[in-house]
Amino acid sequence: MTTRSTDTATARTLLVLIAVAVSALVVDQVTKFLVVSSMSEGERIRVLGDFFVLYFVRNPGAAFSFAEGATWIFSILAAAVSVTIIVLARRIRSRLWALVFGLLLGGVLGNLTDRLFREPSFGLGHVIDFISTPWMMPAIYNIADICIVVSMGIFILLTILGVGIDGTRGRGDEGVDDSSVVSERAGDDTTGAADPDAVADPAPHTGTASGTSPRHADPDSRADRTVAD
Repeated sequence: MTTRSTDTATARTLLVLIAVAVSALVVDQVTKFLVVSSMSEGERIRVLGDFFVLYFVRNPGAAFSFAEGATWIFSILAAAVSVTIIVLARRIRSRLWALVFGLLLGGVLGNLTDRLFREPSFGLGHVIDFISTPWMMPAIYNIADICIVVSMGIFILLTILGVGIDGTRGRGDEGVDDSSVVSERAGDDTTGAADPDAVADPAPHTGTASGTSPRHADPDSRADRTVAD
């Protein structure tokens, strides 16, 4: 029964992870396709003034246009992160952790797809960035970057709350007193047992109204009756 429950939990969390990762990857690649097919590189479109701007650039660096010129390094790192998540996936029992790894995997694969298959060459492709929020940060980013940042935020929150990837809360277990558990179990084991100090009555009481057995009757009273007779 326990094995079946564990397998079911693993299957559900894997389903969540895969669904989130695939959704993040698809949304990222579709939005990039729309930008590339409808905008010119360097073009700006103010959607909500300076609050939200579409700004099409090709990024040879890391997320948020950082570390330009090190594309091949980030391609290797992204591939390593993806493999690590896939290997660890079967250990996940928490849906929240499945969400974390799903967003991270989808975001990493989204940018890795650009680096592998976009110009100028395989493994050195430039990532498509198009979201600009100058009021928040000067960098330009994409949906994959957002997924990575959100996954890191949830990761930090779950770590602070002490939630493990198996769904257990480590901090809640720290407050349990082992001695009290042992005492409770000892009390349960001895419930209903005979009192070792108790002495069993060798024979049932019969006879007199005072409850005294005839064999324990006062010998003096018997002598008095004989004299009287």
